[in-house]
Amino acid sequence: MKNYKYLQRVALVATIIAPMLTSCSDKDEEEDLGQLVPIEEAFGKANEVFSAEEWYPGGQLGTTEKASYSAAAPAVLNIPGMEEDFNTGEDFFEHLYTFEQAPRKGLGPAWVRNGCIACHPSYGHGKRQTEYRANTIGNGYLLVIYHPDNNAYISEVTGMPQTQAMSPFKAPIDESQIRIDWKNVSEMESGIPMKFEDGESYTLIYPEVSIPQSAFNTNPKPQNYDVRLESTIGLYGTGLLDALNDEDIEAQWAAEAPYVELNPAMWDKEANKLKASAYYSAPYNDTGKFHGDHGPMKKFTYAMTRGSLQDGAGANAIWNITNVTRSDRHWLYTTSAWAKAQSEDNEVIDYIKRHGQSEASILHPYYADGTDEGIANRVYEVLNTPSVAYKSTFEKYLLNGAPYKGEEEMNDKQYYQFMVWHRGLAVPAARNLNNADVKRGKMLFKQMGCAQCHRPSWTTGEDKMWVDASIKSYADANKLAKDGDYTKLLPKFPKQVIWPYTDMVQHRLFMVNDIRTGWCRTTPLWGRGLSRRLTGADDRLHDCRARNVIEAIMWHGYSKKSDAYDATLKFYKLPKADRDAVVKFIEAI
Repeated sequence: MKNYKYLQRVALVATIIAPMLTSCSDKDEEEDLGQLVPIEEAFGKANEVFSAEEWYPGGQLGTTEKASYSAAAPAVLNIPGMEEDFNTGEDFFEHLYTFEQAPRKGLGPAWVRNGCIACHPSYGHGKRQTEYRANTIGNGYLLVIYHPDNNAYISEVTGMPQTQAMSPFKAPIDESQIRIDWKNVSEMESGIPMKFEDGESYTLIYPEVSIPQSAFNTNPKPQNYDVRLESTIGLYGTGLLDALNDEDIEAQWAAEAPYVELNPAMWDKEANKLKASAYYSAPYNDTGKFHGDHGPMKKFTYAMTRGSLQDGAGANAIWNITNVTRSDRHWLYTTSAWAKAQSEDNEVIDYIKRHGQSEASILHPYYADGTDEGIANRVYEVLNTPSVAYKSTFEKYLLNGAPYKGEEEMNDKQYYQFMVWHRGLAVPAARNLNNADVKRGKMLFKQMGCAQCHRPSWTTGEDKMWVDASIKSYADANKLAKDGDYTKLLPKFPKQVIWPYTDMVQHRLFMVNDIRTGWCRTTPLWGRGLSRRLTGADDRLHDCRARNVIEAIMWHGYSKKSDAYDATLKFYKLPKADRDAVVKFIEAI
């Protein structure tokens, strides 16, 4: 508890000095001091509102007492040698990728970001942006470009659209033509006033995003499309969510089904169970099956499209955000429409003809026989790898040196170390749980019904995780899997009582310019109160439209159709002291 207590002592000193610099009354000073002193003495102990467990939201194996989103969990620190792999994996997250320089090589030929840290500032939630620039640190936005009539992603660019490319190729989307306009809400569709009954007002904003057809360097260019923004969330504690039993999550869906409409793409209302589409089709492991004949549940991303963590958002992103290949994804993340446009671009052909002949050049694989036709054909062949179906074709060209001399750009050991880091990130300890306002806030949070979606606690299972082919390959090559148990190579969180404040279910809030499909997984609240200190911003919700906790809450009641309308209305009717208490509670957990 050394680090945590140090922070409390700093806070105590600040509280003592503050009255000398401001006009606080003696009564205020006494109350502040009285609330702070017991915090240090009683950290980790139960009180009349909080249990002792709630100080450790990630459980004993998943909580750090540092005010940090980047700390290693005890599950990492308890295993000799694992911290070194964690630190190496962290390096892959924190530094930018390059074209050819090891160990972070293989960027491109087109990419979304040139490094993970750009999207996850200080490992936290992305920051609100007024323009889309891939190289802006803190820009956690992914462009969501889809057909509004069926919510399907357009096919002309990748699902995570790329706005950067190496010379001479032109990025699939010219980001200089992307426009983000922030609009003010003049009134709530639900009729809730934008001024509380005690006179305090709040404001709400939302983004409108437009991309003209001229911005697409593809053939064909997309038609009939709309654009939304989705921002990254914090990475910490993801391994703990992965350790939840799929059966327990499905039981939560079933418990909510009688009271709210659930996503029909995921939930079979008549059978009262999740559909096969909510799970991976393959069993995914060698020793047993998760549910009958299918694999683990999809539980990550707003749309719940990825799972388990070894095939989750981060494992996917280290490939498709940077376009860095590895042994189990030895193909580029591109589209046929982009490949065709580049192969028909005279400026691209001419540049490769002039610069691509040298063996040392990264353009050499595209040079072919040096003729316009030969270069055009080769550009199309190498770049046209939009799916796994093209893998064998693409590997043939890799043997000839494309795109980077045929080497794995991220080898199996590096990927393993990245996943040790990703799975081993701890959740920061809760703060100020002895504070009277925080206690009051917790009780109000439950009374208003907020805990129905933001379920406070879960207990993890045995954490019998699926382990992917790349990690198995690394383990087999180095004889690391004792008794054939590959799960021992990664941080594990069995039988932990955790407090993420999410039900792992998708809900709808019916906000103006809402998320694609309208269905969004309940975002965990744990650790979010440290965001301003650690990232410099407190932006919330899927597109950072909420600039603080109050705005995030009030967006939940924008429409009477929202699953959270009743809870929002109750919050609206609270006196200011109680509203502040709810905010303090959310920032404490």
